[in-house]
Amino acid sequence: MSQPNAVLFDELGPRGRRRVRTLTVVSAVVLVLVLVLAVVRLAQNGQFAYDLWAPLVDPTTEEFPLVWQRLGRGLLWTLAVAAVAMAGSLVIGVGIAVARLSLGRYGRLPLVAVVELFRGLPVVVTILYVSIALPVLGVDLSDNWFLAIGLIVYNCVVISEIVRAGVLAVPHGQVEAGQAVGLRPSQVMRSIQLPQAFRSMLPAIISQLVVILKDTALGAVVLNGVTELTRQGQQLRNFFDNALQTFFVVAVIYVVVNILLGKAAEVLERRLSRSRTASASAVAEDEESVRV
Repeated sequence: MSQPNAVLFDELGPRGRRRVRTLTVVSAVVLVLVLVLAVVRLAQNGQFAYDLWAPLVDPTTEEFPLVWQRLGRGLLWTLAVAAVAMAGSLVIGVGIAVARLSLGRYGRLPLVAVVELFRGLPVVVTILYVSIALPVLGVDLSDNWFLAIGLIVYNCVVISEIVRAGVLAVPHGQVEAGQAVGLRPSQVMRSIQLPQAFRSMLPAIISQLVVILKDTALGAVVLNGVTELTRQGQQLRNFFDNALQTFFVVAVIYVVVNILLGKAAEVLERRLSRSRTASASAVAEDEESVRV
């Protein structure tokens, strides 16, 4: 029999729980064996040699300060490009979503075409196309700007779809209530629909912002002049001939930054939830005082 808290599936019985525990143990053992095998093979190939790791982890070496200076500069450029891409994607994405919802059936067709076009392109192709098309049009920028613009072009349409879905999920009764008190459609959108859409779609938006941060690494694949973290790692790899070690450290940096971004998103979401709860409580108290 289903338990009250079982939403998507029935509660497992004794046999099902035993099967899950068995599969969990087997999977953990297989994973540990694979990791041990990988460590052994790496050791046999000399990948744990001190000379390969020393420039990255030993502060007493002469190269250590220079290596982390390069990695730090790359991280700053990564954060700067990601911040520009995030801000541009949010602003343009919200604008596209609002325009698409506000225009008529035929007036929104150009926007629909643009959204479907850039959603269908791989982000690497978008970055490469921006870096080729803008110079042809007479726009002379650095590769870091081409990377930021390419990320904006791709991610703004994705964010526009997230925001549009959030706006459409707002109960229509609230829209009708806003119109009943004399609000114009633009005021209803700005004061009622968008705030609620952002609250409900915040996890999806944050996930897309994390994707933007990770996608900055694609600049090192298609652009030679970028100075972000992955490009710095490539240059260090070429100099020290320690690709596995260098990119292990680069990967750890990306993971730490993304974890911090996720924690910041959790804090923001909790604050928004508390403010929403406090507002609902205040409204309830006002209504109770009016009835009294």
